[in-house]
Amino acid sequence: RRRQLGGFYIRRQAAIGKYVFDFVCFEPKLVVEVDGGQHSQHVAQDAKRTAWLESQGYEVMRFWNNDVLENTDGVVETILENLRRR
Repeated sequence: RRRQLGGFYIRRQAAIGKYVFDFVCFEPKLVVEVDGGQHSQHVAQDAKRTAWLESQGYEVMRFWNNDVLENTDGVVETILENLRRR
């Protein structure tokens, strides 16, 4: 809930422009995408979305589904470190 990760508020399935992203933290402009195997077929589309986001001042972090499921604490810690750095 509110300020759920180290004091940062993260929205799930949030829209920025014409795109919807898995997780967005608007204050430090960080987007987290969790990719399944189908994303290996959408590399060009993902690169276009990432380039657009970066042009808007956002940073994008990508994690594979299996990393999130098998190493949840490590993924959360990596995200939190990035949020604190930004």
